Amino acid sequence: MKKSSFITSLNKKNFERILDGKKVALFTLQNQQGTVCQVTNYGATLVSLWVPDTHSKFEDVVLGFDDLEGYLGADHSYLGATVGRYANRIAEGTFTLEGIPYTLIQNNGSNHLHGGTKGFNAVVWQAKQLDAQTLELRYLAKDGEEGYPGNLDVRMVYRLTDNNVLSIEYWATTDKTTVVNLTNHSYFNLKGAGNGSILDHQLQLYANQFTPSDATQIPTGEIQDLKDTPLDFSTPKAIGRDIDSAYEQLNHAGGYDHNYVLNKKSGDLNHAATVVEPGSGRVMEVFTNEPGVQFYTGNNLREGLIGKNNKIYGPRSAFCLEVQHYPDSPNQPHFPSTVLYPGEEYYSICSYRFKTIADL
Repeated sequence: MKKSSFITSLNKKNFERILDGKKVALFTLQNQQGTVCQVTNYGATLVSLWVPDTHSKFEDVVLGFDDLEGYLGADHSYLGATVGRYANRIAEGTFTLEGIPYTLIQNNGSNHLHGGTKGFNAVVWQAKQLDAQTLELRYLAKDGEEGYPGNLDVRMVYRLTDNNVLSIEYWATTDKTTVVNLTNHSYFNLKGAGNGSILDHQLQLYANQFTPSDATQIPTGEIQDLKDTPLDFSTPKAIGRDIDSAYEQLNHAGGYDHNYVLNKKSGDLNHAATVVEPGSGRVMEVFTNEPGVQFYTGNNLREGLIGKNNKIYGPRSAFCLEVQHYPDSPNQPHFPSTVLYPGEEYYSICSYRFKTIADL
């Protein structure tokens, strides 16, 4: 295995604790190229991801904290976390399933966000490192947890391949009809976490439509074309080029925070996005089997938030590409369904593929 040209600054002891009677730890995956990712089983959270630039210089490209305390704090912002049982928003925290109304926690104004006050990001997962490049995590969400029906048995796997692909896969089964929508909430900066703005990153989203939202960021139910709007990334452009345009959808979110309807093609995986950072030459490609991707520019990151290595994060210092089903799908019957029935298996995959401009 190739030795990495850096030493990760994270101290595993800073993540060791017993929470809710379960052991929290930090796990390290490394491939033959020297690429490294680190995951804590608190929230099944991606804590660091070191990838090379065109000169084989490694940088940590995901935002996070030096210790567990950062993830337990009020300003965690879901950095790197696995979010569920339902990622994104559900209007008024309510939905009806098989004629039964369910009421969830309202933790985003009047809406429900990312699974509630103690979603999957705030629980300790059972973890098992299968080999140097693979980590398996499990969590059983109990019937009624955060208001959701059914005992949901979730298994997920982080896998770092030798061609610098970090794949995240999820499987879930239930004993009662429920809804499920899982995603990873990593914040990326391909210059390196805390190394400035992401507004000069070049982004292409493989989507021609999006789901417009109201002032509380709940979908209106429409599916609109992106053409001739500042939300259009169907051809590559700098993230910052149109971000401050006088456009209602951008005003609602204070920047980009929108669900893009991915162009479906044949095969299991669809190309969702490509991001290029011109200075370092780092390239990230995103592939998924999900119908949508939430593109978010960290608009709500607190100014002066202190992250790893005492680096300062803030609004627009990172972007998220959260592959998932659409927001509020349980209340939007014409959106792709997020209902999971007993006897079925939920499956979702996200692959982050890292390369450099020289590889294009």
